Amino acid sequence: MNILICDDDKEIVEAVDIYLSQEGYKVYKAYDGEEALKVISENEIHLLVIDVMMPVMDGIHAVLELRKTSSIPVIFLSAKTEDSDKILGLNVGADDYLSKPFNPLELVARVKSQLRRYTKLGNIAEEEGGNLYTVGGLTMNDDDKSVEIDGERVRLTPIEYNILLLLVKNAGKVFSIDQIYESIWNEQSVGADNTVAVHIRHIREKIEINPKDPRYLKVVWGVGYKIEKQN
Repeated sequence: MNILICDDDKEIVEAVDIYLSQEGYKVYKAYDGEEALKVISENEIHLLVIDVMMPVMDGIHAVLELRKTSSIPVIFLSAKTEDSDKILGLNVGADDYLSKPFNPLELVARVKSQLRRYTKLGNIAEEEGGNLYTVGGLTMNDDDKSVEIDGERVRLTPIEYNILLLLVKNAGKVFSIDQIYESIWNEQSVGADNTVAVHIRHIREKIEINPKDPRYLKVVWGVGYKIEKQN
């Protein structure tokens, strides 16, 4: 699989290249957001690792542009560790966030995890079949990993899809934030409230006519989230 590393620190790019190449990935390199977008437009990239703060175009603006046309996994790198910066990264469409300095082996593990979700989601190789889940006008086909609302196709990121599928498969059941996080990320939930909330908001914006008065994705205050059963 092809991975793009984008950071204005060339030493970080080279170090990450070494570790990912050892795992058998083909690594592309860029050193600012504009260059990253150009590489993506000219090559088949399966995952982007990108720094937040860079000259010419920073990572935030680059991912905002990327998300207009692509749902490939994105992992942000940043020297900032405040929750507000992490939330900003998730808000613009990132799937994961790693603070500098980081252990390269942890980055490799996160890359593998995101690529597993991406491949499972069917963005690389779709399968045929009829594994359908329907709630009202919301339909999910877990064979070709498509989502439709009243017949209109909706584009979700791998994380968004997996959260929605968990809830749709269990329509009417309330899942706590910790349950959602541990089911989707496959790791212990520690301070996951903001992470899950941001993804839930993104899903609502894509599947609801009025995200502030949702028909499908409901919050049960003090408990968690559920997909409302439809008559």
